[in-house]
Amino acid sequence: MAFGKGLVAAARRFQSFDLLATLIAIIREDGTLIFANSALEDALGHSRRTLAGAAFSSCFVDASVLLNAIQGARANDFATLRYEAFLRRSSSTEPLPVQVTLAQTDTRGELVLEMTPQEQQARQDREERLLDQAQANKELIRNLAHEIKNPLGGIRGAAQLLQMEVESRDLIEYTQVIIHEADRLQTLVDRLLAPHRRPHVVGDVNIHEVCERVRAVLMAEFPNGLEIERDFDPSIPEFRGDREQLIQATLNIAHNAALALAERRLEGDAKIIFRTRVVRHVILNKQWWRLALELHVIDNGPGVPEAIQDRLFYPLVSGREGGTGLGLTLAQTFVQQHHGVIECDSEPGRTNFKITLPLP
Repeated sequence: MAFGKGLVAAARRFQSFDLLATLIAIIREDGTLIFANSALEDALGHSRRTLAGAAFSSCFVDASVLLNAIQGARANDFATLRYEAFLRRSSSTEPLPVQVTLAQTDTRGELVLEMTPQEQQARQDREERLLDQAQANKELIRNLAHEIKNPLGGIRGAAQLLQMEVESRDLIEYTQVIIHEADRLQTLVDRLLAPHRRPHVVGDVNIHEVCERVRAVLMAEFPNGLEIERDFDPSIPEFRGDREQLIQATLNIAHNAALALAERRLEGDAKIIFRTRVVRHVILNKQWWRLALELHVIDNGPGVPEAIQDRLFYPLVSGREGGTGLGLTLAQTFVQQHHGVIECDSEPGRTNFKITLPLP
């Protein structure tokens, strides 16, 4: 009975840790576990009731690392210690690699362990790089577009005046080329500035309606040789967002996929999959969310060229001849305006663009 009361008391004291996506354990200086948060329960495959009172070092592949760390904490050799370790999981023979942070708490004789799966840490680092890159791209695009736009109007106006003065048909053709190219550049500049000019119109969004709209557009443009499969999770709720921006972001990704499937469309076996799922306890752009949705756009094309995979979301980078290299940059901008991220995993025969958006 006393043990059960101790568990209840610990759960009350540390209940806020259940809101964290990282794995948290509170242990005594002798290494016995006092509390495990929900994320740690899920990772280990054991309930906190089962784990409480046992030596937490047994949950690691190499127990000595934790025991040595505890010994250092007892001797006050450090206030905080960070190291890498492997957790045993009941649901898998493969251990879980984690980064462990061991620190003393305000209560004497207690230590707190924060364990971040290395995959999650790598993802956070990658998202941080993407966020910094997107911000730099935004500033670069805005400044470059304005620098191009100002002299462009003068070039076009001068060409028009020159065309009115010349009588030679050949010379008029040259001035028309100048005007046409100036107009083409103006269109490109307008596309670069579009996401920064257009207001963010927020309303209720159903992600499956977004997918259906994109699917209808693709089927109208590519009626033959392309199959579009729906793999939807009907439990995903509506959320607040800009419907048109999300349609455009998804369309840019899916349209690129359809163009990359040109050879498979001729063979009649081109395929794009729209897959939606709910994920729990995710960190997006340094912010924790209890729920998020994942929209996967998967195709069976040749894959993204390896040479541009690291620069895929940079402006004016394209793996397709004749491409502007703006589609994915704009998609990333629109998704980040919804506090989400886009990731790409590509190999020959399968490319998966994953859009992750937070849910309320």
